[in-house]
Amino acid sequence: MSSATIVSLPDQSTARIPKTNFITKENGLLSWLLTGDHKRIAILYLISITFFFAIGGSLAGLIRLELLTPQSDLMATDTYNKVFTMHGVIMIFLFLVPSVPATLGNFLIPIMIGAKDLALPKVNLLSWYLYIAGGTLVLYTMMTGGVDTGWTFTTPLSTHYVNTNVLSTGLAIFIAGFSSIFTGLNFIVTIHKMRAPGMTWFRLPLFVWSNYAASILMVLGTPVLAIAIVLVALERTVGIGVFDPTKGGDPLLFQHLFWFYSHPAVYIMILPGMGVISEVISTFSRKRVFGYTAVAFSSVAIAVFGFFVWEHHMFIMGVSNYSTLVFSLLTMLVAVPSAIKIFNWSFTLYKGSITFETPMLYAFGFMGLFTIGGLTGVFLAATGTDIHLTETYFIVAHFHFVMVGGMLMAFLSGIHFWWPKMTGRMYPEKISQLAAVVTFIGFNLTFFPQFILGELGMPRRYASYPEEFQILNVFSTAGATVLGVGYLLPILYLTWSLKYGEIAGSNPWQATGLEWQIQSPPLTENFAEIPIVDHDAYDYEWLEKMELAKKQQEVSSVG
Repeated sequence: MSSATIVSLPDQSTARIPKTNFITKENGLLSWLLTGDHKRIAILYLISITFFFAIGGSLAGLIRLELLTPQSDLMATDTYNKVFTMHGVIMIFLFLVPSVPATLGNFLIPIMIGAKDLALPKVNLLSWYLYIAGGTLVLYTMMTGGVDTGWTFTTPLSTHYVNTNVLSTGLAIFIAGFSSIFTGLNFIVTIHKMRAPGMTWFRLPLFVWSNYAASILMVLGTPVLAIAIVLVALERTVGIGVFDPTKGGDPLLFQHLFWFYSHPAVYIMILPGMGVISEVISTFSRKRVFGYTAVAFSSVAIAVFGFFVWEHHMFIMGVSNYSTLVFSLLTMLVAVPSAIKIFNWSFTLYKGSITFETPMLYAFGFMGLFTIGGLTGVFLAATGTDIHLTETYFIVAHFHFVMVGGMLMAFLSGIHFWWPKMTGRMYPEKISQLAAVVTFIGFNLTFFPQFILGELGMPRRYASYPEEFQILNVFSTAGATVLGVGYLLPILYLTWSLKYGEIAGSNPWQATGLEWQIQSPPLTENFAEIPIVDHDAYDYEWLEKMELAKKQQEVSSVG
């Protein structure tokens, strides 16, 4: 077996895309649709997720156009209900939950730990087909009238027979949930059983730690949502009283089941993004991540705490005052491991050799927006302020600062960071930096006014509103236009780069991870031989030694 300490680094100036790689080894559509290669499955996920993101984003555009004026003059009220419901369903279950794990996680985790594939390749492919089946069913629901319960499927709305397409949408989420379970299970088994010799737990990249913690949440939390969906289906079809109070059911039971999954789902979405930020900040500050062990265990702590904070979504629903106090405290405590990450990233930057490539700009955007989202979450953890702010646009702004401002910025940071590894091509740096700045400005212009709207009392999920709220809504809609441009630009220039981008070479960022020590794009089997790992994931001294060895080798060859 060969060692992971490569004796010489490739010459980036004379780099060529290798003729044999995972993209070119087999040709034809069928070779992709029946593939067991984790990298090809990641590309299939990336294409699919981008498609559903475009649909969800278009629905968001319709929402903002409707709210440009106080009157409900673009669409009927029930249509507006269906639009914001489908926007939420698509963006949560078909984009945010699978975005980083199914794309970057699928592509990188085996390479990062020195494995040739995931432990269960056929299950990995099955997870993508389940995702496509769930997404197709969501599209069918849209084409046949949509669903109007909100993405939370709150009972008794979702159990009332008048509401349309609840069963088909619930089935879509049920199927997509199994896709997440299979992905999480695959990651857990792979990380436990397939690490290369010498790849100990505390040599793992923090990206792997974050996806591992998120996988635990996927496997343990998603079945609870599946149970809730099955019970809703039974109540609608058989008529048993589970959630509907007119049949002897308890609507609070649905809230407990739904939020027991859905708050951990926030961390399913954000934890992999945090792993991306750890890799990017370390690379572009040329330093080890400060407090590696603390950052690694903070991911596990977030996963554990995530199962004990669900009831803070229910403070206005008549729950016990004593449980409200307990869950308020627990919700504030979950901010501690998140704060550890923010502070440790900041300390990593301190006295680092910082450069401002596009992935780093997106990472800075993540840190700023996620911090605002986290701090505003404290207002919602405190009972007194939560009662005033719940069901207002403050909730919308808080959620989007965490999930869109945080998770999507991290996703774009990761895509730009590993794009050269995935495709062997670079993208135009100047326009990509512009896109990062435009996205950051557009996001703040879109959602920051909504904090003010919420504090002033504007309720969410209404197509019309009092005229005094219009100016802030105009700002928000204008920001959404800017934000849309920021999201469209990467799709255009990344697609352009597939043919016209500069050849990247194996390690354009001079990063230390194991994935950067193999060719770009990688071989189908990742490594010609399983590597032996004798350094950790952030050993820049090791990289300097390799660069010195390369120069000495060049001098010797000339001599």
